[in-house]
Amino acid sequence: MGETTWTRLLPPADDRFAAIVAATPPYAPHIDPAGWDDERRRAAALRVHADAVDDLGPPTSGYSNVMAALHELGAGGLAWSRDELVWCLHRLTGAMLYDGEAFRVPGVVAAALDAEALDGLADALRAVLAAVNRRGINAIPVAARTEIAALYGAAIARATADPIPGDLLHAGDSFGPAARRDLRAELAVPGVADALLHAVTLSRPVPPAGWTATAARLLPPARAAVRGILERYSRYHGYLHDSTDRLVRGLTCMLALDDAAETTALVGAVARAAGSAHPKSLGFPRAPRTAAAAVHILAGRGGDEPVRVLAALSLTVKNKALLGRVQEALQRLGALRGWDPGQAAELSVDDHGLDRDRRRRFAHEDYAIVLEIAEDKPRIRYERAGAPLRSAPAAVRGTPALAEAQELRKRVAATLAAEKGRVEGLLSQGGDWDPADWARRYLEHPVTGVYGRRLIWTAGGAAGLPERRDGAWVLLDPAGEPAEATPSARIALWSPLAARPGDVAAWRDHVAGSGLRQPFKQAYRESYIVTPAEEQAGERSMRFAGHVLRYRQASALMRARGWQATYLGTWSSGADTDATKVFGAGRWRATFEHESAGDVVAPRYDVEFCTAGTVAFDRRDGALWARTALADVPPAVFSEAMRDVDLFVGVTSIGTDDAWPVRFAERRERAGFRDLTPIAEVRREALARIVPRLRIAERCELQQRYLCVRGKLRAYRIHLGSGNILMEPGDTYLCIVAAPGRATGTIHLPFDDDPMLSLILSKALLLAADDTITDPDIRRQIGSAGGRGA
Repeated sequence: MGETTWTRLLPPADDRFAAIVAATPPYAPHIDPAGWDDERRRAAALRVHADAVDDLGPPTSGYSNVMAALHELGAGGLAWSRDELVWCLHRLTGAMLYDGEAFRVPGVVAAALDAEALDGLADALRAVLAAVNRRGINAIPVAARTEIAALYGAAIARATADPIPGDLLHAGDSFGPAARRDLRAELAVPGVADALLHAVTLSRPVPPAGWTATAARLLPPARAAVRGILERYSRYHGYLHDSTDRLVRGLTCMLALDDAAETTALVGAVARAAGSAHPKSLGFPRAPRTAAAAVHILAGRGGDEPVRVLAALSLTVKNKALLGRVQEALQRLGALRGWDPGQAAELSVDDHGLDRDRRRRFAHEDYAIVLEIAEDKPRIRYERAGAPLRSAPAAVRGTPALAEAQELRKRVAATLAAEKGRVEGLLSQGGDWDPADWARRYLEHPVTGVYGRRLIWTAGGAAGLPERRDGAWVLLDPAGEPAEATPSARIALWSPLAARPGDVAAWRDHVAGSGLRQPFKQAYRESYIVTPAEEQAGERSMRFAGHVLRYRQASALMRARGWQATYLGTWSSGADTDATKVFGAGRWRATFEHESAGDVVAPRYDVEFCTAGTVAFDRRDGALWARTALADVPPAVFSEAMRDVDLFVGVTSIGTDDAWPVRFAERRERAGFRDLTPIAEVRREALARIVPRLRIAERCELQQRYLCVRGKLRAYRIHLGSGNILMEPGDTYLCIVAAPGRATGTIHLPFDDDPMLSLILSKALLLAADDTITDPDIRRQIGSAGGRGA
């Protein structure tokens, strides 16, 4: 047998137990141990253990599990010895550990021994517990793992004289050991272990009355420890082990029995930490059980903090199940306060203590650490006696003031990202504001104002960009004159969808010519309307159906735009899925169908491509969703949803991939040079305003579907939808694989959320000077046929 971690930590095994087991018949359901003495019962239990290790135990012989056999044998009440435990732990080596049954007998034996018998075995028991708590595809089922871990945890606590059982705050993640280390004194208080043991028994997000009554009795002596654990967890940025997630969930519900404002703030911080996700985790929360419980708690608390936390989570959570809980909680809070849909998020944006200039200062001796928002990002700079410093002075490094500023920078960055998404969502939500409320919430707020001041607003039908003049906010039209609007007119966010074509053109000219960079496409936003064919089709749009997309890129883009979907894969239900996103302040839901295309690829067997399907819309009907005809969907909701799907297709279609697979050649050829979609049409309008200002303007001509570029060697046509290039004469395809993050130099772009626009411009700049290209593959393609561009 091979050696395991705990084997190296054990004394040698007594071989006489192997002989005892060999002489003991297998234990089976028809055997009645009623008249057996303790020695015979222990021998039978050891045989059960040996058979479980060899995967020949009670599950194979008809018994439901090893614990049932141990129960009949009364194994927990037998007089076990240290030598028997050591033999059992050695016998574990090489066991089939997938169902956990092989761990049961050593756990029962260990839990029955006293501290003297366990002396020197704590490290080995911890190693076994780590194996019990292992994660991944071969993890032991939750119920079995919880039972078994509790046995080893009790034994470890007895062996080390630790009041907290070893299966709580264990080493299955880095949080548990750190909490034990930092809270040693608090955890040693009598009654704390009982509170933690009760907390981990909670099995649902909403505690039942009996559990709550016991928690209320156990909380007072454990309050400092419970609060300490939760405070440390709120600053933890990793994933919790499943059992620790259960513990933290219970502790959160326990502390929530205290209705103090500081407790509400702590539950909010726990919700943020638990509901967050690693960027590469497909949105899976770091502690899903704790997050669900914290969201439920916040929905029933007063004050602004619950609304602020839930509003932020509604914009950052990607997990469909948790997002549904967050949205439901926000609706409950809004209904209790009489708010319109979406108003909860608007009223609860955290200003993080920033002043009107979007700054906050932290003092250390005669230095100032200044956190400020600049160019849509939070940054930290330093001053001394009012004079700016070029870098962090040694005197402030490692100080609490700098640590506080750095932590605030993270929170401000998260709020900025959430607010950008929320404000953009107003385009499908609609609504208007009293001028004073609008100014306070969208212009003067230190975070939201970063975006609101660069957006176009309307007042009584007159549109303009906000500017402060003579102590008041006014809207200026494209000519820089005050828009004609009555002082009492309500303010709304302007959208090209509802504007006259001449006004849209004027605003696009102004944005391109003034150097204004809007936080997202507004003046240049694409508009999508229901076509007659879609009206006739009824409830499903086929507009984007049939396009083949690079799946991993498409899936990532869907998540970035706030759509939720299960991942495509080779499992039974992984061939197709629906991506969904809520629009119109939660009143509408769009569904984008897509399915696996082609074969999965070894050795990872991931889905490489997917085929776009139909788009449909549902209207919220209480707690349910009702499928709705496309003609009845609000125009703003339809346009915003279809814009997202067009983005998925436009960016990830194989038609834009110069390294496309041969088996999709025909579909790729059609997609790569098709008629322009609304996104590409708007891109063409932007290029019409940008190209004349380029140094290569004389070598460029904008056609219906192409940007034509005359190089020194050849002439080229760049497709405005896919970025694909055809060389003249002969329309020969030119393959240029763009380098990631290729820049366009100092060219002003009116928006930064269209990577294809940047790609087309970078290709144009490259090809206009084709005689200076050094890449051998590109030079070979250009030189493979005759023709000169100039």
